[in-house]
This record gives sequence, C-alpha cells and structure tokens, in this order.
Amino acid sequence: MKKVFFIISSSLLIIACGNSGDSKSADSKDSAAAKPATVSAASEKGLELIGSSDCTTCHRLQKDGAGAAIGPSYSEVAAKYAPAADTTIDRLAQKIIKGGSGVWGAVPMTPHPALAEADVKEIVKYIMTLKK
Repeated sequence: MKKVFFIISSSLLIIACGNSGDSKSADSKDSAAAKPATVSAASEKGLELIGSSDCTTCHRLQKDGAGAAIGPSYSEVAAKYAPAADTTIDRLAQKIIKGGSGVWGAVPMTPHPALAEADVKEIVKYIMTLKK
C-alpha cells in the first residue's frame, strides 16, 4: 500500500512540476482574473508579458501570507515608485533588464537582457496601475 501511495504521489509531483507551459498559462489566467478594473488596453499588454515571462517566479500581484515570494509584490513596487513619471518607468525598465540589488533586501534581482526594452516598459506601466 505504501508503494502505491508513493508512486501516485511521485507521479502527481512530476506532472505538476514538469509541465511548465501549462503553469505559465495558468499564471496569466490567474493574473488576468485579478487585474484591476482601471487597467488600460496598453497596460494590459504588460500583464500579458508578465504572464509569458519568468517574473512570477519571484514576484506576486499582491503581498499575501500564502506562498511568500522572493521579491516584492507588484503592488508594493507600485506603492514605492508611484507617481510614475516617465523617468521612473525608464529607470525601472533598466533595473529589470540589468538586474540589481539592495533596494528590497539582500536577494538580487536577476538581469533580463533578453527582454525588449519596449516590452519591459509595458510591464512597468502595468505594475504602476496597481498602486492602491
């Protein structure tokens, strides 16, 4: 009986962890369901870009107790950097592309040089809509 339970548990774990394509689409569906009503069509593109990137590996939409994230939540970032002047969007876009550390603690944010600057700016614009 223990062997059967172990095999089933292991199989479920492998299925859950091994299918990264489905998890990204689920993340974007969850994020889309949680988006604020004030999100414009332009910043909605930012939400889609977040869903297709690795951003949600370290960041969450809102700060919550369940499954703590490595980095700050998007709403915390928006609260810290709003109101978002164009220079703030440019600066944060460069921070995402180049990476950095020290602002939110000791854990550094990995660089994302493969992301297009225009796409990263759309991501930042979306995040800025989350300020409460």
